[in-house]
Amino acid sequence: MNTYDEIAESWYRLRHWTRFKQELDEVAGRWGSGRLLNIGCAHGPDFLPFKDRFEFWGLDSSEQMIAQAIKYSAKFKFDASLVVGDAVKLPFRDGVFEWAISVAAYHHIKEKKEREASFRELRRVMKPGGEVFITVWNRWQKAFWNRGRETLMSWKTRDGEILRYYYLYTYPEIKQKVSAAGFKVLKEYPEATYKWPVKYFSRNICILARAN
Repeated sequence: MNTYDEIAESWYRLRHWTRFKQELDEVAGRWGSGRLLNIGCAHGPDFLPFKDRFEFWGLDSSEQMIAQAIKYSAKFKFDASLVVGDAVKLPFRDGVFEWAISVAAYHHIKEKKEREASFRELRRVMKPGGEVFITVWNRWQKAFWNRGRETLMSWKTRDGEILRYYYLYTYPEIKQKVSAAGFKVLKEYPEATYKWPVKYFSRNICILARAN
């Protein structure tokens, strides 16, 4: 939380647009409308593909990121109920969301039991038949071939360098964890900008899954 509080202002400026517009546009078209939860929403750019047709809820562990999301939602003229909270213990009732997205959030959870709990929590707040779209960084992307499963990545601010924790998933592992939490994985695929024929070396892993 402290890490992302420190980088929130620069994150807002340098990550102003979603990096998954094509993927989110496709999911928005598939889902149509309804109540949408965004876990690890940061300053809110991943809401934009769903604008005007969905009821937005956003959660982030960083209070300063939520402050940036309030500013972002005002700039782009959409309403969102924004909450400071933890993906490991979501502050929502059972079965209240039809749809959920989580872009580049679950790979920041450090402990194994908490990673597993976070996916169970996601299933708990979803309606049966509801769908989720998740992205995490891929352990087997080329940049990480000489790193371990856990790594630190730097972010530079005006005041210096901040290190961010990542747990790096593989395609089989993320599929297994999501399935074990009570979802049926409908599709596992690389980001749209990845052009190699073998998906297993993509930078990101995208998961589309349905709550059992």
